[in-house]
Amino acid sequence: MKHLKIGDQAPEFSIKDQQGNTISLKDFKGKRVVIYFYPKDDTPGCTAQACNIRDNYAELQNEGIVILGVSADTEAKHQKFIEKYSLPFSLLADVDRTLLNLYGVWGEKKFMGKVYDGIHRTTFLLDEAHTIVEIIEKPKTKDHTAEILLTYKNKSTT
Repeated sequence: MKHLKIGDQAPEFSIKDQQGNTISLKDFKGKRVVIYFYPKDDTPGCTAQACNIRDNYAELQNEGIVILGVSADTEAKHQKFIEKYSLPFSLLADVDRTLLNLYGVWGEKKFMGKVYDGIHRTTFLLDEAHTIVEIIEKPKTKDHTAEILLTYKNKSTT
């Protein structure tokens, strides 16, 4: 598992979104980008996280922040999730786990005594040059936007 750290250049990628469009990190050159990795569409924690971002999306946009959600779900599953919850941002379908491995968020997990491989809920905050300025491990699903905005605010004042 790759371990990215603050100060690293974010790995470049090209991956399909919910509509089958190829999205690349370079498409957002000069913009702050949040890449949030989550386990699975339409589950309680993942829905809370996505809806929190949706409910505060205008504020994120006002700050010039691009949001990209990533899981191993298919394009079709992402599209249903977006439609069900009126999500205004792209979800990237990393079915073969290339991006998950590139960012080091796929690995061993433990739940109720069971050990399995899965996605570690993690958010990467990138500056305009796509340098990683923060990594939020285990974000607060119901208050994730506040974490994102506060982090960017604190990083811009230091």
